Amino acid sequence: MIVRNTIDHDAISGASAVSADFSASGGEGRRSRIAPILGPAFVAAIAYVDPGNVATNLTAGATHGYLLVWVVVVASLVAILVQFQAAKLGMATGQSLPRLCRERLPRWGTRLLWAQAEIVVLATDLAEFVGAAIGMRLLFGMPAALSAAVTAAVSLLLLQLRRQGRTRRFELMSAAALVLVGAGVGYDIVAVGHQSAAGLAAGLVPGFDGPGSLVLAMGIVGATVMPHAVYLHSALVQGRGMSADAARRQPGLVRRALRLDCVLALGIATGVNVSMIALGAGFGAVTGGTWTGDLIDAHSELAGRVGGFAALAFAVALLSSGISSAGVGTLAGDVVMHGFLGWRVSPHVRRIVTMAPSVLALSIGVPLTGLLIASQVVISLGVPVALFLLVWFCRDRALMGPLVNAPLTTRIAGVTGAIVAALGACLPFTLLF
Repeated sequence: MIVRNTIDHDAISGASAVSADFSASGGEGRRSRIAPILGPAFVAAIAYVDPGNVATNLTAGATHGYLLVWVVVVASLVAILVQFQAAKLGMATGQSLPRLCRERLPRWGTRLLWAQAEIVVLATDLAEFVGAAIGMRLLFGMPAALSAAVTAAVSLLLLQLRRQGRTRRFELMSAAALVLVGAGVGYDIVAVGHQSAAGLAAGLVPGFDGPGSLVLAMGIVGATVMPHAVYLHSALVQGRGMSADAARRQPGLVRRALRLDCVLALGIATGVNVSMIALGAGFGAVTGGTWTGDLIDAHSELAGRVGGFAALAFAVALLSSGISSAGVGTLAGDVVMHGFLGWRVSPHVRRIVTMAPSVLALSIGVPLTGLLIASQVVISLGVPVALFLLVWFCRDRALMGPLVNAPLTTRIAGVTGAIVAALGACLPFTLLF
């Protein structure tokens, strides 16, 4: 059932949000004032190590070695800049990016923005469900349809945890999932070996090797600069014990806290993503080039060539990636619909609808790794839209106050969005010709 909501608050800010002015607590140290603001970036960072990242990065490493490491690094730097701005927008205005669009743009424009954002969220859901399904299949031999249902149920439980005001617990679970994925990949890198420091360094030099590498690069961009994470992050920072007015009175404190949160969380995600390419390159070398990135084959190859514990670590990392990012995707979908349209759909109804394409794809036997990569390419087409909206609002001094973007930041973000848009425009011709 869809209900038009007229309450003036964001979809996930929670009824217990406190609007206390931190400046009134003169006896508190800087650390105690910054601590309540930290955490949302770790939730957003889960989107940066989802199964789409696993598929694109491992495939890139297996088929092109370290060639596309520079894409991961550049995209990750852009992601840090983008998520910092999204968090700053939410703090300065007390509203999410989709909500600002609904209030300040024509109704027809807002509906178009909602439609493209829903496509991005749907593609994201597809990647998360497929990844979790593969993980459950590898660990438990679970059928595809059942694994999708389990993933949906767990993501709804995570959403309920956030709705009940247990924000810190949800953020700690997200941070733990991020570390678990990194630990699994790290163990497999050591177990597989065949790493090349010189190759990794050479991969920092920009370059492509044919249309296949360009498609993978677009997939990496889509998997790294996640539009739904931008929408979500602008909402997650609300209800952090500081009102928008208080944030404007303490811009230095807010900037430091948000910068620390984004750099720490997304820095870990960057390391994990680079490690995935290194793992793909090393395992490609071990198999003599016969393995080209398929996730199910990776598990069996790891078990046969490296050992059962390496295969287990891979499956656990993939499952953790899929389930945790599915919870984040559920939150993002709630923010997108409520923000752009002012509507809320029951999360149970929404989850049933959004998981239907995933269940269908899993049931008819679509190649799963290729489906994951394709979903990331679709997501990459939504990146310029989210970047443009973010830059447009963050440059407005009347809206942002002292937290407004510096002119140089606006130019860098604008150029970045234009480059991604140009790559997206070239992609269809690359695929056709």
